[in-house]
Amino acid sequence: MVPRLLLRAWPWGPAVGPGAPSRPLSAGSGPGQYLQRSIVPTMHYQDSLPRLPIPKLEDTIKRYLSAQKPLLDDGQFRKTEQFCKSFENGIGKELHEQLVALDKQNKHTSYISGQGFDRHLFALRHLAAAKGIILPELYLDPAYGQINHNVLSTSTLSSPAVNLGGFAPVVSDGFGVGYAVHDNWIGCNVSSYPGRNAREFLQCVEKALEDMFDALEGKSIKS
Repeated sequence: MVPRLLLRAWPWGPAVGPGAPSRPLSAGSGPGQYLQRSIVPTMHYQDSLPRLPIPKLEDTIKRYLSAQKPLLDDGQFRKTEQFCKSFENGIGKELHEQLVALDKQNKHTSYISGQGFDRHLFALRHLAAAKGIILPELYLDPAYGQINHNVLSTSTLSSPAVNLGGFAPVVSDGFGVGYAVHDNWIGCNVSSYPGRNAREFLQCVEKALEDMFDALEGKSIKS
């Protein structure tokens, strides 16, 4: 199932899509202007973005535990904490040193980590598998599986060459949301497996967008 939502403001006609209202996204100036028009292509400065360094392993572990704490009871958290300490002081330290070395040898690529931890831990897991190392206990922890069960997976590729795209959900009970933001319209495709109601989810997305438009225009939000 792949329902589609389009919110557009065409200069020559009404909005298109399943009952989508027409809202201007970048017309004129003032508080009603949601997006700034730009003559610079979206990816114009991509090549000049700095390469982000691989974060310290201890920092990644701290972020991972911080994200896990609200999801686990005390007993589960202590067990996960033990797995993390064992990984950080054991095979994880060795894998991290190898990852840093690989990064230095491949300066034409860029390790993107931001403030997260998932890509760093995934890279270490992939490196262990590539070297035939037995999967560390950290990755066998049910808590690791739980936090990597992404019910909502989103991505965008806003380009004049791409009208609208989409992708499948990454888990059987999840949603895949491909969205795009352009100068005069926004839209998204939502996909799901039969066990989920993607059309109902899309209605919630439309309501959330309408609420944001109303708030920016100083209108009361409809219940």
